[in-house]
Formats: sequence, structure tokens, C-alpha cells
Amino acid sequence: MQHFTPADPTPRRLGFAMLPEWAAHAATWMSWPADNELWFGHLETVRAEYAELVRTILRFEPVELLVRDQESEDDARRRLGHQPELRLHRVPLDDVWIRDNGPIFVRSETGKLALTNWKFNSWGGKFEWRNDDRVPEYVAAALHMGHWDIPRVLEGGAIEVNGEGAALVTRSCLLTPTRNPGLSEQGYAELLSEYLGLDKLLWLDGGLENDHTDGHIDTITRFTDAQTIVTSTESDPRDPNHAAMSRNLRALRELQGGEHRPFRIVELPLPAARLEGAEGRLPPTYANFYIGNGFVVVPQYGDANDARALDILTPLFPGREVIGLGSRAIIEGGGSFHCMTQQQPEGEVWSGERGDS
Repeated sequence: MQHFTPADPTPRRLGFAMLPEWAAHAATWMSWPADNELWFGHLETVRAEYAELVRTILRFEPVELLVRDQESEDDARRRLGHQPELRLHRVPLDDVWIRDNGPIFVRSETGKLALTNWKFNSWGGKFEWRNDDRVPEYVAAALHMGHWDIPRVLEGGAIEVNGEGAALVTRSCLLTPTRNPGLSEQGYAELLSEYLGLDKLLWLDGGLENDHTDGHIDTITRFTDAQTIVTSTESDPRDPNHAAMSRNLRALRELQGGEHRPFRIVELPLPAARLEGAEGRLPPTYANFYIGNGFVVVPQYGDANDARALDILTPLFPGREVIGLGSRAIIEGGGSFHCMTQQQPEGEVWSGERGDS
């Protein structure tokens, strides 16, 4: 296994690129919830919802589950049992949001799989992060996989790709000075071109009120295929999310007259009820779904719009079972299913040999 620095040839120069989430998976990586204080006393109900998420994913593909200590391992095994497609890894962890602290995988044109290891600083230093920042190195070692160590902050939830070179991002997240001070939109375009193989960044302004990620794209706007974008909307003009989501919708519609093939834009309502948590308003959203091998899991909140969201999303994923699962306790931590998962695409593990990519 070899690792590379920015002085070495970049993934793009070796023919690697990030794949869309709907590409076939070898496994899903996850991290077991462990800290009752981080969950504001809701850990038991969070673990119950989380276990149902893991069991659902295991119906379709293997799960690689990180557990931070003996108590977490015992609890996970008690709730999940010993399943052949489930593998547990004892790893020091701060939190569960592996979408953001985990690796971002890239695959070559010849089908070799590697990963990129970005810096993670807990969304600009909001929480403890030093253990979570080491997760990609652990995954690389466990898989004996070549990888790039990149001295820039990037969270997986901050970028949404369509597999044809385009990615959706938000200014409110990427341009915050607590991540990569001084890095401009053009700077990000060059960085993500070289390390994720992207050709074009599509910028939206911002995300949901009181989202501690500063507006991750995966909480508001997602690709469901290369040309279809589903984007969150708020119908109540008195709600602060109404103005932000309306600006994003206008920006997406303006793309229709640009240099790209026209995107199909589908509106997805936010939950109707305002949810409050220990730190103020919570950011529930149906856009934080996770796409896997033959399935899509969509968070549900016991809300009037739950069924409507499933009705909108189901026809967008032909050939996949669209499954609604409870996330009312999980959202107390500020995220949901997409934030808690990281896909490992199918591909032959690349050890890092230059002539073998």
C-alpha cells in the first residue's frame, strides 16, 4: 500500500475519478453511535434507529462497521447479531458522521479502486475531530489500498457528483474561512478537478437554517441520475428556509440555459413541522437519502410530508426499492442517513503501483 502527497501525480493524471453514488457498491462503511452526551441523552433511541438502518443496508450489500470501544462492539453485536455480510472494526472515533470524516473513493478507467484522504476539522472546529480525521488512513490500511493524503479540508457531504464530471456544492460551506482560508471558487474547481476528476462545479448559495455543517449540499439538493436533480423546497414564506431554498431553485433553473445539457429539476418538500432540539432548530430533510445496490433509504420524521417525499422519490429510482426509515432520534444530532454512510464502489484494490492503475 502506498500513499501519495500533492507532489505526486494526482488521481486525475492517473485516470482516477469519483463515482456517483448509484454506481455498484462493494460495501457501505459506517460508524456506530457511542456518545450519549453528543446525542443529548437520546443515544438509546438513536441506536435503535441506526440498527434498523444497518439491517436494511445488509439486505442489499456488505457493511463495514467501525466501533470505538468494547461497549459499542457489544451493543452493535447484540442489536445486529453475527451476520456474514457484517464486519466490525475497532477504531478510535469521535462521532458517527463517516460521510464527512471518511475516505472518498476514486476509480480508474481500468477499474482499479483507490481513496482520497482529506483533512477533517469537524465543520470548522465545532466539535472534537482528531480521532475521526484518522479514519481514512485506517480504511486504507484495512483494504491495503493506495491513497492520496491531501492537506485540504473537504467533507463528503459537501459535494454531490453525477458521474459525468459535474458536481453540486454550496458557497456557504466551501467558502467559509474555517475550512480552507483563501481558497476561491476557482481554487476549488482546480483542486477537485485534480483529486476527484471533476470538470465543473455547480454552485448554490446555502443550506438549511441551523445546519452545523454550514450548508452541506447533501441536506438540500441531490442527483438521482446524471441529468436529474432533486432539490428541497419550503412553501411557507415566513420560514427562513423559504428564501434560501428559493434562491437555490432559481440557480438550478438558470443552469438550464448554460453550457450543460438541460437538467431535470424535481422539487422535494422539506418536512412540514418545525423540529426543535437541544441547540435550537433541527435541520430535517428528505434529501439526505442514501443510494445503494438496489435500494434507497429515505429518512422519515413522523411528519405530514413523509409519505409525499417517498411518492416523489420512488419514480426517480427505477429498479431500486425506496424505503422509508425512522430518523426522528437521529436528526437530534444534526444529520441523517447520508451523513452516516460512505460507499465503497466496486473495483479491484489498487495498491499504489504507478504502472497498475
